[in-house]
Amino acid sequence: MESTRAEKPHALCIPFPIQGHINHMMLLAKLLHSRGFYITFFTTDFNHERVVRLGGAIELNHLEDFKLESISHGLPPDHSRNQDPGSLADITRKYYLNPVRDFVSKLNSSMEVPRITCIISDLDFTQLVAEELGIPFFCMWVTSGAAFWGFLHYP
Repeated sequence: MESTRAEKPHALCIPFPIQGHINHMMLLAKLLHSRGFYITFFTTDFNHERVVRLGGAIELNHLEDFKLESISHGLPPDHSRNQDPGSLADITRKYYLNPVRDFVSKLNSSMEVPRITCIISDLDFTQLVAEELGIPFFCMWVTSGAAFWGFLHYP
């Protein structure tokens, strides 16, 4: 039987689940899409709803090769996600790893989308998923060069 799977590159974009990271990753995803990539943009249900509600993805609604996907983050709706990024990072590591791994496996076994050719993320554990599944991984740093320089010198 012949495969019906599309033959274009497929980038899975997984930003840290706060708005500044999502905005920058969305810009990169749109740029890659304009260059012929199939894009799957993966975030939490909470942030997915915000992106859709605020119109950040309105121009993507008609595209068949740009998909917005989400999972539950395990946080209550009233959690102050932007106020405590440290605890959010811990929670993300704890609750996000297995769903991300399962989602990547599900995507790669689907005949309806191209196989994932790369994972782009700013979450450290997504590199583990990429390595386990033999997918190239690219780490995205979303802050400015000046902020990066400051982080390097922060004890």
